[in-house]
Amino acid sequence: MEKAFIRAIEGRENIKVDCLFNPNAYTFTKKNSWTSDKSIAENIPKIKFSGGDSATLTMQLFLDTTTDGGDVRSVVTKLRKLMDINPDLVRGDNPEEKGRPPFVEFRWGNVWSFNAAITSLVEKYTLFREDGIPVRATVDLDFLQAAQINKNSNKAQNPTTVGRTGYRQWTVREGDSIDWIAFSEYGDAAKWRYIADINNLDEPDRLKPGQVLAIAPL
Repeated sequence: MEKAFIRAIEGRENIKVDCLFNPNAYTFTKKNSWTSDKSIAENIPKIKFSGGDSATLTMQLFLDTTTDGGDVRSVVTKLRKLMDINPDLVRGDNPEEKGRPPFVEFRWGNVWSFNAAITSLVEKYTLFREDGIPVRATVDLDFLQAAQINKNSNKAQNPTTVGRTGYRQWTVREGDSIDWIAFSEYGDAAKWRYIADINNLDEPDRLKPGQVLAIAPL
């Protein structure tokens, strides 16, 4: 079975954590905000929509290094780094206000992924070597969906396309596949052929980190 992974999609550090074991379950939660206009003359007040909330994704990862005797904390440390504050990342609309953890991507397979911020990480160690080194742990993770991703993190303008209206570029990173790029850009994984044609790719299933792809408007 294809392994799931979590990776940073912003910042200079290419932090990627491969799941030693895929999660056996995960939970999505989506809420909308409604307010009620209470009235003493009505049993059922009128309600008014006040906005949508980001979806949340919750899962538990099982980590085990008993086969090689390694320290399982080496994997947990990489997950913790995904919650470390990056002083170069802008917090909001004001470019002067900087300093926040990077947005991340949870991905399992070539089509579906979830871009979010990690809001909670709880680690529990359950098995240890004789010298006290932990070799088994569970990690509970909460993700908050991010609608706006800093596109400068993995896309950049290039002299060959900057003058063409609507064209952008995608710089391939470790783990990127052409169908996932098509899904991210066009909302349709089947549009990978369009990207392959635009870039004259003879082997679109063999992208290399650092490779630059032109993203043309449909």
